[in-house]
Amino acid sequence: MLCYGCVTFQMTSTNQLLFVIDFDGTIAPTDTVDALLERFAEPEWRQIEEEWVRGGINSRQCMASQIALVRGERAELEEFLHSVDIDPSFEPFVRHVRQFAELAVVSDGLDDPIRHALCRLGVPFRIYANRMGFRPGGLSLSFPYSDAACAVGSGVCKCAVARSINAGRGLPTVLIGDGRSDYCLARSADFVFAKGSLRRMCEAENIIHTPFETFGDVLTIVRRWAAPDYAGSPGEVACHLIPG
Repeated sequence: MLCYGCVTFQMTSTNQLLFVIDFDGTIAPTDTVDALLERFAEPEWRQIEEEWVRGGINSRQCMASQIALVRGERAELEEFLHSVDIDPSFEPFVRHVRQFAELAVVSDGLDDPIRHALCRLGVPFRIYANRMGFRPGGLSLSFPYSDAACAVGSGVCKCAVARSINAGRGLPTVLIGDGRSDYCLARSADFVFAKGSLRRMCEAENIIHTPFETFGDVLTIVRRWAAPDYAGSPGEVACHLIPG
């Protein structure tokens, strides 16, 4: 039995958890998209950001407009996007949690740098993110995980993705995130690990959550949760990133 705050989970071999994990600012300590725009985008991207913060445009419109301002040749863009660092404590967290939980990396960022960063860990992940491509002199973008019913117009509707993965199985959902794209799911998740603006939002709305800075902090908490007996840890696999 797991009891933490007002949240209770029954941990058995047949009742797993679902971890929905943000990438930018969470798995990756820095925001990949912001860093990309700082280096390669025309300065108008900041005005677009301000319009989004004011509520004049939604998240999907903001991202599409900003990525359209990125200028660079494929080689230099790839070098930048494929050099994203991740929290070094994420790997031990993954190797522990994947024994009793399903993990999905769900980001309103770009799928290309996420896939390359996580490939280094050599474990499978479900990745849901905006689909990035290369075009002459810049980048292209599409939104395979948007949802017409998404209240905030995110490129990736994390609530819809979580429902799709859960598929009516009733898996308790654990959200780990740091920003605005996590707000909606935080209101319905069974357990929330929060930092950054997500933590401030949870505090403002009295959403029960656990603050964290690194996945080492998260792992410390998760290790306290009673876990079932396992036949053994899953065997290691070559880099295999499961498409969403």
